[in-house]
Amino acid sequence: MSMSMKRAERDLSRFREIVRGRIKKDLRKYMSQGELIGRQGKRFVSIPMPQIDIPQFRYGAKQAGGVGQGEGNVGDPIAQGDGQPGAGQAGAEPGQHILEVDVSIEELAQILGEELQLPNIQPKGKKNLISEKDKYSGIRRTGPNSLRHFKRTYREALRRQIASGEYDIHNPVVVPIPDDMRYRSWKETLMPESNAVIIYMMDVSGSMGTEQKELVRMTAFWIETWLRSQYKSIEIRYIVHDAAAKEVDQQTFYHIREGGGTKISSAYKLCNRLIDERYPATEWNIYPFHFSDGDNWGGGDTRECVELLKRELLPKVNLFCYGQVRSLYGSGRFAHDLEEYLRGDDRVVIAEIADRDDIYDAIRAFLGKGR
Repeated sequence: MSMSMKRAERDLSRFREIVRGRIKKDLRKYMSQGELIGRQGKRFVSIPMPQIDIPQFRYGAKQAGGVGQGEGNVGDPIAQGDGQPGAGQAGAEPGQHILEVDVSIEELAQILGEELQLPNIQPKGKKNLISEKDKYSGIRRTGPNSLRHFKRTYREALRRQIASGEYDIHNPVVVPIPDDMRYRSWKETLMPESNAVIIYMMDVSGSMGTEQKELVRMTAFWIETWLRSQYKSIEIRYIVHDAAAKEVDQQTFYHIREGGGTKISSAYKLCNRLIDERYPATEWNIYPFHFSDGDNWGGGDTRECVELLKRELLPKVNLFCYGQVRSLYGSGRFAHDLEEYLRGDDRVVIAEIADRDDIYDAIRAFLGKGR
């Protein structure tokens, strides 16, 4: 590899470290920016980095005067722009000062885990799939030319020629012989392919508005970013409810709005039925997340929710997370009721998300147990 290529790779590596450091420093800010989700591709997220500039050449107009284009004296203006400060009319276009950097979902998850100090999840389930994976992790003396390791072969030939006195610094030609050849080798490793399912439940009654759904959407993005880094395969199901619950697709989940009352137990019953019919706890790692503004249809339904959790859901799931978003119309009572009835059960995590700044702390609460 030429020196210029090595310098380019070193500079690129340094740039990536700067980007990574900037993301970690401002992670709370990025977690509260909804436009980040809109920049999401299949494997990458485009993140605006206004504090980082890439050096670039700019060409000036021809025959603009100044040094290099004719005679000039000390103090003469160079190129254009020597007019009075503030002269001219105001422009209507934005400045070109924000750089967008593509960051892979995998690296974003790694940054999230490091900054929030999230423990890796220990998957449960007795029937996790096991697959064989070839990993090229060794070197051997025989093999096909397609697996020849150029650097190791060159090193062996150089070492042999120096040891035998054949190497000439004035004519540094290194010629490998068959004994110098080195080839990559592999070994088969067993890789667990743990399955996981995320079941999102959300209150879509009249008291849950656009801003509340946006809080849910941003929180869900970071939940999925982390859990996808922990599991080979993730399925996601969506349940909405007011006084009744139904399963919907992702688009409907974030945009539907009903006008009825609220009966949270309807969502918990449907969630439990989904698990029993499709996701047995012996084979799946199950993560229900429920989002609501805390309103419920009387104390009787809240008691039924608690019984459903204790008797049905909690024995089957890795973790049950309840996120309470603040709205002008919601009472916020349900979070307090869950804390009162389920206090001390480490399978339940409750977080209040009053505004976008609370997403950072909610994610740390939800995912900080390593379950």
